[in-house]
Amino acid sequence: MNAHIAFPLATGRSGGVATVGHKAYVEQLVEQLLFTSPGERVNRPTFGCGLEGLVFGTLTDEVITATRYVVQASLQKWLRDFIDVDDVAIAATGGQLTVTVKYTLLADGQAQSAVFHR
Repeated sequence: MNAHIAFPLATGRSGGVATVGHKAYVEQLVEQLLFTSPGERVNRPTFGCGLEGLVFGTLTDEVITATRYVVQASLQKWLRDFIDVDDVAIAATGGQLTVTVKYTLLADGQAQSAVFHR
């Protein structure tokens, strides 16, 4: 098992840095990419999708479709060494944003699905 530093950074049971396996690590990378706004990271100004802004915006069909393409392009650009993106779905119901990302892990070919709520 490959151990990766957990996100968010925390201490593990032994008092050292908490670690996670590869599958959880990749899911955490996807979450970081989705909810980081471009310009938020000094050394990677184009990193992120900025989905946090959608929580308070008007979500028309056009905005959702455009956002799906932005998310898919960002995932393919930044995480291409880890995953193949299969599908991205964005929905807003009752003031909650739900993002579902389906992808295939390149390390073992396993299909994954991750759902994030804000």
